[in-house]
Amino acid sequence: MALFERDRLPSRSALSRFLAALTEVPVDALRTLFLEDLESRPLSSDKQTGGLLDRAGKTWVVFDIDGTREAARQRALPQTEELPPPSRRLDDVCAAGYTGRKRGQVVRTRTVISQAHTYQWLGSFGNRGNGRYRAELRQGLSAITRYLTAHQIASERTLLRLDGQYGTGAVLSDLAGFAFVTRGKDYTVLDHPLVQARLHLPPDQSQHRPESQIVRSLYDCPEVPVGPEGVLCRVVVATHPASKKRSPVGLTRAGVVYELFFTNLPQQAFTASDVVELYLHRGAFEPALADEDNEQDPDRWCSHSAWGQECWQLLSQWVWNLRLELGHQLHPDPVRTTEFAPGIPPVTEEVAASSAPATGYGPPATATSWKTGRFSGQDFPLQSDGTLRCPAGQSLRVQERRREADGSLRVVYAASIRSCRPCPLREQCQWQGRATEKPRQVSVLLHPLAVGSAPLFWRDWSRREHRRACMQLLRHQRADVTLEQAQSPPVATSPIFSRAQRAHYRLSFAERLACNARTPTDGRITIQLFGVPEIVSNFLGLPAQL
Repeated sequence: MALFERDRLPSRSALSRFLAALTEVPVDALRTLFLEDLESRPLSSDKQTGGLLDRAGKTWVVFDIDGTREAARQRALPQTEELPPPSRRLDDVCAAGYTGRKRGQVVRTRTVISQAHTYQWLGSFGNRGNGRYRAELRQGLSAITRYLTAHQIASERTLLRLDGQYGTGAVLSDLAGFAFVTRGKDYTVLDHPLVQARLHLPPDQSQHRPESQIVRSLYDCPEVPVGPEGVLCRVVVATHPASKKRSPVGLTRAGVVYELFFTNLPQQAFTASDVVELYLHRGAFEPALADEDNEQDPDRWCSHSAWGQECWQLLSQWVWNLRLELGHQLHPDPVRTTEFAPGIPPVTEEVAASSAPATGYGPPATATSWKTGRFSGQDFPLQSDGTLRCPAGQSLRVQERRREADGSLRVVYAASIRSCRPCPLREQCQWQGRATEKPRQVSVLLHPLAVGSAPLFWRDWSRREHRRACMQLLRHQRADVTLEQAQSPPVATSPIFSRAQRAHYRLSFAERLACNARTPTDGRITIQLFGVPEIVSNFLGLPAQL
């Protein structure tokens, strides 16, 4: 109020002029203060941050990175040679772009970062139109790095869950040093020989979500290069039959819908089903954005200036975090633990011989050479069409599939006898040498993948309970403010103002503060709070009277 020389909150027009005058420098300074305040105090008394406990017993801290957008509606303007070019007040804030389900002609997109266990915001980075998501992602990674440094968390134990727009090799190359899981949108990966060869083998696991009634077959493909940069990723391909209605996600080929998930999580700690469930679990991020819209509406248009709009959204996130922090003081609940995925039961011989392993399969393996100088199974590489190619260039097709006692799956490939009899390499290939009586057969073994048997545990707090407890407290408290009368200063002659001084909105911030700041001779202000619990008063450092 001192800033606007008022004894009450400023009008919307005065606030609008203030936001319009903001530039990049003060907004960046505000963002720095926002992060410093977030890092200065732990959310809970025991300084816990929550986490994800994997099957190998290691803890990961998960961050959600996603974009949200707000559209603006604009009336059509007449455009003739006699009229000047149209000028829109939101040209600095919005631009044409993808509006999704929003109604409007122009849009503004911002990238938000959330700590998935405490539901604290770490930053908001917005731009016109569809935004500059790669630049915003780098800014978000910088904020996450500061958070990890303040809480002494190693970046190797950090997991980023990203929206599908980041599912390209070019973007994934920016995530060096972080683990990630994202939906892939580079469907040229499906044509890679390693992926095509794996798709012709039995699936590793099946995944079912009750709310969608879709059963996905999962194929785990480690060390697949993605994009022109050749970023090596673990690619999980999920397939399910296409329905009559066009699938909104994935690529449909020959009546099958293919979905891609990119990650670099270790196979020994996360199965293919765990990877897909982790990505789909980021749907919990959407209710947090919905709560933010209902309580604060940070995406509403508060300024015709881009930096003014950015300032408003940062302040909204700051208020959200403060409500969370005060709510934890009101209800210091311990972190809750949820079984995210059940443990893997021990495998008996009866189960191993009758069903696929719960952990999925490892890389395909073949037998070594059974006689010196003869071709081994390694000389018959797996092809993208699901066949094997022999050294003579002929194809071996699947003849039989049988399950072994240890749970391994043996896939037997056989060549055509018409190809083996005239082959000039049959002495190095056949057991009988020139006396070719049977076609060559090669066995490919899919051994069960070695994965920890422990369940996945998700440790977090309630998303709404603490924040709403703080809001309920604020609605039921009362504050009495009294101002003591100061000694009357001697009457001075009225100064002569210039037009710039009279129109105080033209003054700089330093000049306004110099005019409106309290002097040491001003009366003492007393603030008396009623209805504030003692634990919150002690946390804020407030005595009975101020």
